[in-house]
Amino acid sequence: MWQPRVIMQDGVLMPFAEARVHPLSPGFAYGAAVFEGIRAYRDPASGRLALFRLKEHLDRLAFGMKIMRFERTFEEGYLRDRINEVIRANEPDDDVYVRVLVYVATVSPMTTATPVSFTVAALPREKPKYAEGMHLGVSSWHRLSDNASPPRVKSTANYHSSRLTILQARADGYDGALLLTRNGKVSETPIACVFFVRDGKLVTPSLSSDILESVTRDTIMRLHQDMTGVPVIEREIDRTEIYLAEEAFVCGTGQEVIPVVSFDKLPVGDGKVGPVTAHLRQRYFDVVHGKTADYDAWRTRVN
Repeated sequence: MWQPRVIMQDGVLMPFAEARVHPLSPGFAYGAAVFEGIRAYRDPASGRLALFRLKEHLDRLAFGMKIMRFERTFEEGYLRDRINEVIRANEPDDDVYVRVLVYVATVSPMTTATPVSFTVAALPREKPKYAEGMHLGVSSWHRLSDNASPPRVKSTANYHSSRLTILQARADGYDGALLLTRNGKVSETPIACVFFVRDGKLVTPSLSSDILESVTRDTIMRLHQDMTGVPVIEREIDRTEIYLAEEAFVCGTGQEVIPVVSFDKLPVGDGKVGPVTAHLRQRYFDVVHGKTADYDAWRTRVN
């Protein structure tokens, strides 16, 4: 597996190990930071890398900066060029995970909103795991609410809750966790959105269920409708419904598409990867790797 050699801070490339942020900066001390994770997949035919849904990720980053009241000192085109530059400088020989962070780096009060700094890193990622499915438990921790620390914002501070949830799930013997809202409705996992098959229909928690407005979630919904002509149902989902699901899977930029075969040690369906999940998963990988031209507009080739 290739290893990162350089990283970029505020437009300057430097050795990967030399990146620095002051520990008393609001970005470090108070989580005054937003980020995006973006995948670049290698086209098996041409060998070229292409970033998947780059525009949507950068649009969400801009939204996060707005909610955090950061001054927007750089535009989408500038960040797009910097991402390309970092990928090229690392000379990866496989797929790439790009992390873009925007944060307050000066030693200043907690409420400081300007100036903001940015970091772009290109990292290797392991090949998809859990091919036979994940085992999840419903967490005793609640999902953060929109009126407390809004999950729509991909802020680093929100991931403190995710970290606690994952650590508890692993201590309890699960691969991961499913979070409920404070009202007891299904939300998402700490790091991915969740889908279920109920009575042959694909359903997912609505955007008002304290979830991230996930780019991958939107991708899956559009692929499903294009394949079947039937839209995904977005609605509130009760906890007990997860035990009645015929299939389930999670999705996100980092996790891609992973089947879920049990909740709380109760099997989902027959406890195996179901046909809807398998079909969507394969379609997703075909699209991100450019094996079909149908969604070429979603792929931005690395220059």
